[in-house]
Amino acid sequence: MTSYTPFTGNNVEQAKTVRKTTVLDVMRRLLQPKNRMVSTVPGKKSDVDPTDVHKSLLRIRERRLATFIPWGPASIQVALTKKSPYIEQNHRVSGLMLANHTSIATLFKRIVRQYDGMRKRNAFVEGYKKTAPFAENLDEFDEAREVVTDLIAEYEAAEDANYLNPDAGGTEATGSAGDPRDHEATRQ
Repeated sequence: MTSYTPFTGNNVEQAKTVRKTTVLDVMRRLLQPKNRMVSTVPGKKSDVDPTDVHKSLLRIRERRLATFIPWGPASIQVALTKKSPYIEQNHRVSGLMLANHTSIATLFKRIVRQYDGMRKRNAFVEGYKKTAPFAENLDEFDEAREVVTDLIAEYEAAEDANYLNPDAGGTEATGSAGDPRDHEATRQ
């Protein structure tokens, strides 16, 4: 999943209202679900004091603005970068977050449901049947569906507190705040 802030354009009036671009404000916005594009290795482009980043990380942890998987380290890794001399920016600080987030399973489930509906109607298959791999059957599509289903199951299992120790029995982890899908999977 990705998040980016501030996401503005000079030709959109409502976008010009984003003025506050402190390190904490940018990091807080990156963690908000509404700013996710499909969650945690944020990169920041600017001339930022590393102590500002450290203070912001402490505030995020104190305010519990991010929840984490129970079986991994509760950390956010930040990479500071210099501003590009070739791109003019209106904001002092901007941020990009790339994350492995268990809530992506919801998107995969929707894709599987849509695939099942199209497969049931044999929608859009005629073009594929004219090519060599699919001339005889569409088994490769069904195998791909199974791979996605297995991936969904893996993400759902990752929400369990005993994910790394499956013999210990399962108690679903809901974290300290909110939906269990909001656990940030920071482990790579």
